[in-house]
Amino acid sequence: MPHRILWDGDCGFCRRVVEWFLRHDKQGLFEAIPYQDDTSITPELRQSCTQAVHVITTDGRILKAGRATLFLLEQIGCRRLAKWLAWPPFLRVVEAFYRFVARHRSLFDQILFPRARRKGESCYVRHRS
Repeated sequence: MPHRILWDGDCGFCRRVVEWFLRHDKQGLFEAIPYQDDTSITPELRQSCTQAVHVITTDGRILKAGRATLFLLEQIGCRRLAKWLAWPPFLRVVEAFYRFVARHRSLFDQILFPRARRKGESCYVRHRS
């Protein structure tokens, strides 16, 4: 059973990032499911997925945001970088950078994927009040 990536299926930027990770997942360790399509998750997890990417590991751990991203990087072969960034002083920076990117998805989509088609896509995150 693979690790599950839960991502915002309404966000083109999110789709492109998930596709990038899947292209680099040479061992087939992951399956990616838009959280909107996953009927097995709890309402609490569904709500949390509106704010950040989540990974449900094969051993049942639920990782989100920066920690989920570091896990993905580690599993696709960037172990040294992921371990270094997971060190507590840097982990705070990773989480802050994740939040910054999430708030500015459209900008990062244009920077990282300048040739991507965007017709009918949304890259706006719903913020909690």
